[in-house]
Amino acid sequence: MADNRNKITKYRRPVNLNIGMVIFAVIFIYVVICVVMYFKTDHIVGYSVMEGSLTSNNIYKGIALRDEEVVTSQDAGYINYFAREGERAAVGNLIYTVDETGRLSDYIKASESGENSLSESDLAELKTEITSFTNRFDCREFGDVYNFKHNVEGTVLKLANYNILENADALNDASGTSLINYRYAGNSGIVVLSTDGYEKLTLQDMKAEYFDEENYEKKYFINNDLVASGDPVYKLSKSEDWSIVIKAEKELLDMLEEEEYDYVEVRFLKNQYTAWGNVDIFTNEEGDSFVSLTFTNSMITFCSDRFIDIELLLKEEKGLKIPNTSIVQKEFFIVPKEYVTKGGKRGEYGVLLETYDDDGNAATQFVETPIYHETETEYYLDDTVLRAGNYIIKPESTEKYAISHTGSLTGVYNINKGYADFKEISILYDNEEYSVVKSNTMYGLNVYDHIVLDASMVGDNEFIYE
Repeated sequence: MADNRNKITKYRRPVNLNIGMVIFAVIFIYVVICVVMYFKTDHIVGYSVMEGSLTSNNIYKGIALRDEEVVTSQDAGYINYFAREGERAAVGNLIYTVDETGRLSDYIKASESGENSLSESDLAELKTEITSFTNRFDCREFGDVYNFKHNVEGTVLKLANYNILENADALNDASGTSLINYRYAGNSGIVVLSTDGYEKLTLQDMKAEYFDEENYEKKYFINNDLVASGDPVYKLSKSEDWSIVIKAEKELLDMLEEEEYDYVEVRFLKNQYTAWGNVDIFTNEEGDSFVSLTFTNSMITFCSDRFIDIELLLKEEKGLKIPNTSIVQKEFFIVPKEYVTKGGKRGEYGVLLETYDDDGNAATQFVETPIYHETETEYYLDDTVLRAGNYIIKPESTEKYAISHTGSLTGVYNINKGYADFKEISILYDNEEYSVVKSNTMYGLNVYDHIVLDASMVGDNEFIYE
């Protein structure tokens, strides 16, 4: 007989279902499904309506036009300026000297290697120049650094030149002849130590190509430069009356003509100052339109600038600010007011709809239809309740009206009650991203209402799950 004492049979443990594990597995699967559905579902985002205003992007680069006189040199030699750029010169003020031999230039160069001191007033002038530049510097306009460098160099050299002016007299006395010529202002005005070829430009001469700064060239006048007789050496801006010309698109022209603007408030982006400019419009032969804004002050601040960035502070509309993505067009049935009445358990607005029973007998049924807009004689009613071709009965009468006439309204979907409820809006002003609409209208929005951010994602009366 075989010995079975060493034969081992593996014991299979019975499956023991733990109710806790089952519940956990069900919950886990449910969570996974919810997460997957969440990421696959387009989410409706709400937007809280707030009061606000819109200003369109009315920032322009303009060309400054002034009454400018370019002054040429009467002599040949090395020029040294004694009038600082942006300084007002009266008739007879010393503007520059011309050294015919270069001896004064040699003296200036020799002086630069030694010690020079500036008075407290000279230092204050330099500090003012540097502080002004620091306060208005914008790293996006790095070209202004070169203008600042030119201005500081002009200030320093002017101050230094005054210190050696007495040596010019000594050089003249030693030679017995006038080797150094003094030149004075023949007219009063603001001194500018540069030219650019735009000095004689007028509004009637304007072309679009003049606004291309890549082709713009500005020539600076520097101390100790060698000049020939007849060369330009400086210019005078002789009047406080000046203008800025901008190239205008059709939208701006229409706005100016529609509102009949004679004057427009302008903000200068360089220093944030504002001024009122007289409006003049000109269209050249090529069909390009330009707007001239004429001022009677502030010219000295921008005397050395040809291109000036400005912002037009046009009419600003205030109301409820909403994103344009919330705006939708919706069709409605239009019915005469006398066919609309109140009824039902809640006393809401509705119509008496003509219906028929199984035997073909006519009857009327009150159907609640919210009103979305009204005129003097008509109401706009929801087209989801009524159908084209339905007859409605005039209250306390047998007159019928066949529903057929429709019209569209501009509005948004209000979600205060948890579903998409259309609300009419009246747009006051808009730009590419936002619109400003009237507030507290009968069938419209109020401040703090919640609307659908993207109206294309919902339909009428759809329940909203944000």
